[in-house]
Amino acid sequence: MANRPLTPSILLALSLSACAVGPDYHPRPASELGVPDGWSVSAGQKAREDLSQWWTRFDDPMLASLVQRAQAANLDVAQAVARLRQARESLVQQRANLVPSLSVSGGVSRSEPLRGGSSTTTLPDGTVTSFSQGGATSFSLGADANYQVDLFGGVRRGVEGARASYAASGYDLATVLISAEAETARNYVLARVVQAQIANARDSLGIADENLQIAGWRLQAGLVSSLDQEQARASRAQLAASIPTLEASYNGYVARLGVLTGQAPGALKAEMEAVKPIPAGPASVAAGIPADTLRQRPDVRAAERNLAAATANIGVAAAQLYPQLSIGGSIDAGSTALASIFDVITGRLFANIAQTLFDGGRRASQVRSAEAAADGGFLAYKSTVLTSLEDVENAIVALQTAQRRQQEFAVALEASSNQALLARMQYRSGLTDFTTLNQAESALISARNGVVSARSDAATALIQLYQALGGGWDPSVTPTVPTTGGTANGN
Repeated sequence: MANRPLTPSILLALSLSACAVGPDYHPRPASELGVPDGWSVSAGQKAREDLSQWWTRFDDPMLASLVQRAQAANLDVAQAVARLRQARESLVQQRANLVPSLSVSGGVSRSEPLRGGSSTTTLPDGTVTSFSQGGATSFSLGADANYQVDLFGGVRRGVEGARASYAASGYDLATVLISAEAETARNYVLARVVQAQIANARDSLGIADENLQIAGWRLQAGLVSSLDQEQARASRAQLAASIPTLEASYNGYVARLGVLTGQAPGALKAEMEAVKPIPAGPASVAAGIPADTLRQRPDVRAAERNLAAATANIGVAAAQLYPQLSIGGSIDAGSTALASIFDVITGRLFANIAQTLFDGGRRASQVRSAEAAADGGFLAYKSTVLTSLEDVENAIVALQTAQRRQQEFAVALEASSNQALLARMQYRSGLTDFTTLNQAESALISARNGVVSARSDAATALIQLYQALGGGWDPSVTPTVPTTGGTANGN
């Protein structure tokens, strides 16, 4: 490395520093990502609707309140905000490399003689006195400036990559946010489902108690054997045994809701205690076309930004293959008196240029490694795109099948109710045996639970579809670190 003053040739090099090695990033077309023109399932081709607050379409104030609390207090979302703050500071650090660094220093020193620093004087009265010769005090001030000239754009590529990574972290935050919203809604629906199942089980238990009582009366009257009474007891006990299991499931869903909203597991028990119906959303959702998913899904946009960052890193590595130029200067002032410290000022300018001639192929390997990382980033991007389309189609089919099951179970419930009513009347009249009654009651219980299950599947499939479509955030802005609390959204 050589030190030399700035020359016109170096100044010319500074003026040419606008070039940047490495490939420029360009968004990939939909055809290269394997995006079809339409869905392979019946999804409706009407324009995409606003999905930023999809939970309001269930017309359930409690559900909307829980989702809003999860947005504000969910700990996974808070961690994503912290990661976004980290990414922002990385961008700040990269940008700092574009400007010179400046440092100042100051000092004061005093020197004292160690030997021979005294003299003697004889006074008129004959007394001999020793005097110490004082030391010297000096003051100094200095300033140094250094600048790494970005001749081949390595620093600018680093800033470009950091900016893309910052945007990717913002989209990661949006992904965590919509996941927390969907999980909150899903657990709320499942809690209401278990409430309905418990209500069904208790209603069925009341009927089983009545059947056991009837069987006991008929046994006392000598109309049936004890077999009827034992069957009634066994049926009643099995129903009673299912209730504690359902209560445990209900407690688990409510506890999960508490944690999702940043609270203790039992914080929502009193609020959720009142039994309410399973929320039902709209019958259909405008899914738009597959290309809409690429713009709406934050995980797809995060993968695209990660690819852009990986592409920029190729330029960062490639710039290391070329000469590195740094320039700088310093100013110094010093004096034995503080008042005259600026009387004499000295300064110097310098330039250093360095080029690695041999490193065993390490830097060339770093470029190839960055190129491989960019290839992997593209494959990850394409995989995320295809997976998102898969999620949408699966959710559409799940919603449609759940709706068909609802229709069939409604018919089954009506038929099973009539069957159970007739069987109960016939058993009381002695026209049928208890086995027939028990089978009819079991069919009724199954149909009731089937209706509840179909309603649950329809609601959860709708939530799944909203999440698959990327609902729950504003895709018109890139999430950034919030200036005040809450979730991040900004330009």
